[in-house]
Amino acid sequence: MTTSSTGTGDVDPAVLAELTRLRDSIDNIDAAVVHMLAERFKATQQVGHLKAAHQLPPADPAREARQIARLRALAEDAKLDPAFAEKFLNFIVAEVIHHHERIAETTPGAG
Repeated sequence: MTTSSTGTGDVDPAVLAELTRLRDSIDNIDAAVVHMLAERFKATQQVGHLKAAHQLPPADPAREARQIARLRALAEDAKLDPAFAEKFLNFIVAEVIHHHERIAETTPGAG
């Protein structure tokens, strides 16, 4: 069996074209996700500086609970597994809290 550079072997060119089209779409979505996460983290960094300047705690469990409920509902509406959406948000929130703790440690008068 001969394999092509795409690792798909002897596959109908129409199938390869469709595979390429779908993968290009996935690549575009991945790029958008990265850019959206970058914007989200820019905003949360600003929140971290505001919290540090006013000696507010890095974490806000009540807000986090509201966000999880909100995201789970959005996920259900979008036909995405709500448990996955919650895990994803928890991962992001943990990183945000870590950033806020570092900001608080390096902000004069905070903590």
